[in-house]
Amino acid sequence: MENNKHKLIDFKLSTWAIRNKMTVYVLIFIILLAGISSYLGMPREAFPEVSAPEVYITTPYPGNSALDIEKLLTRPIEKKINGISEVDEIISNSLEGYSTIDVKFDFSVTPDEALRKVKDKVDEAKADKNFPKDLPADPNVFKLNFAEMMPIMNINLSGDFSMDQLKKYGEYLQDEIEALNEISEVNIRGVQDKEMEISLDLYKMELLELSFSDIAQAIQNENVTVSGGEIKQGGLRRNVRVEGEFKNAEEISNIIVKREKQKVVYLRDIATVAYKEQEKESYARQYGKAVVMLDVKKRGGENLINAS
Repeated sequence: MENNKHKLIDFKLSTWAIRNKMTVYVLIFIILLAGISSYLGMPREAFPEVSAPEVYITTPYPGNSALDIEKLLTRPIEKKINGISEVDEIISNSLEGYSTIDVKFDFSVTPDEALRKVKDKVDEAKADKNFPKDLPADPNVFKLNFAEMMPIMNINLSGDFSMDQLKKYGEYLQDEIEALNEISEVNIRGVQDKEMEISLDLYKMELLELSFSDIAQAIQNENVTVSGGEIKQGGLRRNVRVEGEFKNAEEISNIIVKREKQKVVYLRDIATVAYKEQEKESYARQYGKAVVMLDVKKRGGENLINAS
């Protein structure tokens, strides 16, 4: 009886894995550990940010009609930008005294590359001899990162403290949180900065023949700090500084705004000076009670969980 010989096919990778089980287990563990580490370090959020290659150009030119804005600003800039091959769409709007252009690129271009390309073309347009040279400001070229526009959390400060005290605590927290690498900025809401308010009596001003510019000039001249140079004393050089900036409302009230016929007119004679909050621009409440709120915004591309 003839013996049948069976030829075994040896697959080297499988054979090696069977003979080196411990090495395979270690490799699997390393791959698993690397996967878990990548997952934990991956930026994630409920609404992931999408960085679209979109660039905006805004140019103010007061005193010109929409037609002139279109002819002098919008069209020349558009013409240059059309030379960029990756541009997908250009949307422009010419208003009275203002031009806006929205440039959308295809996704083969990164937002930073798109911004650089548009800036180069805008510089070319500015160099043209027909481009307006009397603009109040150069065209503003920028990209919007919507991930940095929405706050990732709100922090409310409340308690048995005045709003001024809560604001000081809020400003301290603002500095501490903004020092974190994952945070782009922290805004304070619910409380306004304070300012000096000068309420003038128009009838008294007219009687004393004073104008707004006279009063503004008097305040400006008094609210200065002057460097007095250096003095040498005992072998040491010391800087001399004369401080004249206002510290309270009373100092402003005592400003002399006019001298005439040995008669001195103080600001308090024609105005009321008060140190008060600026006009309310934001409100923050919790359970119907006024609070100081911090809006915390993270940097684009940062991990939401780490930032929180």
